[in-house]
Parts: sequence; structure tokens; C-alpha cells
Amino acid sequence: MSLELYATYVVACIVIILVPGPTVTLIIANSIRHGSRAGLANVAGTQAGLAIMIAIVGIGLNTLIAGMGHWFEWVRLLGAAYLIWMGVQMFRAKGALNPDGSAKKPRGGFFLQGFLVAVSNPKTLVFFGAFFPQFIAPQGNYTLQIVVMGLTAMIFAAMSDSTYALAAGRAGRILSASRVRLMSRISGSFLIGGGLWLAFSKAK
Repeated sequence: MSLELYATYVVACIVIILVPGPTVTLIIANSIRHGSRAGLANVAGTQAGLAIMIAIVGIGLNTLIAGMGHWFEWVRLLGAAYLIWMGVQMFRAKGALNPDGSAKKPRGGFFLQGFLVAVSNPKTLVFFGAFFPQFIAPQGNYTLQIVVMGLTAMIFAAMSDSTYALAAGRAGRILSASRVRLMSRISGSFLIGGGLWLAFSKAK
């Protein structure tokens, strides 16, 4: 693609990525409660999920998957239920943060959490399937353009999500012991809200 077309894509990509979604709520919640390392592990998991989504779009399966209808509704609802379950567990959690902000791994690990939340949002898959073609130069190499756009999206997503993780983790480290339970409830509320957002959103 031309430099002008790519620059337009970058601007559109940044604007879209800056809009928070369920993965951001997960990253913020875990970073506040467990420290930045937990949030960054979430980021790594969401990056893996995003890579799979982009690969599916690249090989042309997005139309087939978008047509699966109720099956993807179940995937979305399971992802929402998982977020809500994690939120309830965190809301009820007791105990203190580690002084150094290090992560206390939940069952399955923070990487797996991020991955599952990313792939359980089929709206992302359908979105990329509709978004990428707007910037494809017909005369160019299709595969190369998908790779370039996919890597660009992943880089900006990683930068944005990592910023959330580091900022929320820093906030968590300065909490006094008396505020830990309160922040656990706030973090759990983030996750429950993200789960409800995912449950009531519709993939177009």
C-alpha cells in the first residue's frame, strides 16, 4: 500500500484502539489488585489472542465464522461469564498486595486470562474482517498488507494496554493495607462491568 494509505490506517487504528473494551477492564483490574506484572501478562495473552484473530482474517475465514451465528453467540456469552466470575472472585477476595507489586497467579495464570478474554470477543474478528479491506490496495500483495496492518494494530494495542497496566499497577503499589479490600472490590467491579458489556454487546 502507499505511504498515504498506511498513514490513514495508522490514524484510524490508534483512534479505535484507544476506545476501552473488556480486555482493558481485565488489565486494569488485575494491575490494581496484583501489580503491573499481572497486567503485562494479561497484555501478552491478549496479544496472542489478537494475533489469532488477525491470522483468521488474513486467511479469509472471517466470513465463514461470522456466518456461524449462534455458535459465536455462545463463545461471546462464555467469555462474558468468565469475566463476571473473575470479578465476583476478586470482589470477595481477602489478603494484601505484595510490597513489590508482584503478581499472585490465579488458577490458569494471567496470560491465559488475557488470551481467553481476547478470543471470546468475536466482535473483534468481525470488526477486523470489515476494517482491513478498507485499506487494502488491490494492486498490492494481499498477504503482506494483512501482515503489516496486523502487526501495526498489535503494536499500538500493546503500547496502549501496557500503559494501562503500568499506570494501574503503580496506583496499586501505593495503597495502604486498609485500602486493599476496597481496591479489590473496585477491581472486581471493573471485571463484572466488562463481562456485562461483552454479554450485551452484539457482533454486527
